[in-house]
Amino acid sequence: MTKIISVSSQPIVNLSAQSERSQLDAERMQEVLTLLTSLIAREEATIKLIIGCLYDIGTVNAINKKVRFRAINSVAKFAAKKSKPVAKVFAWRWFNQKCPQLIAGWLYRKVKF
Repeated sequence: MTKIISVSSQPIVNLSAQSERSQLDAERMQEVLTLLTSLIAREEATIKLIIGCLYDIGTVNAINKKVRFRAINSVAKFAAKKSKPVAKVFAWRWFNQKCPQLIAGWLYRKVKF
């Protein structure tokens, strides 16, 4: 099924229903991306707290898994706690740049049939 769209200042263009749907989907996903970006900007403090909690859990689990010797294990945990502020800065930058697109793509895959 195709529709003919005619605008006085533009030539007649044939658009299929599929391309119209794709264009509408793209516009809606752009809106979702904008909303996610806005949400992340508003909830910066909450996201930073979540990053900190995940860092604590992840570093302890990784150190316990990789470092078996008890003395080195405690030194590694101490070093991980001291590097937490630096890791949080890098994690926040990564989250800010990548996560809106990742979340929007994931959500689109969930609603796409």
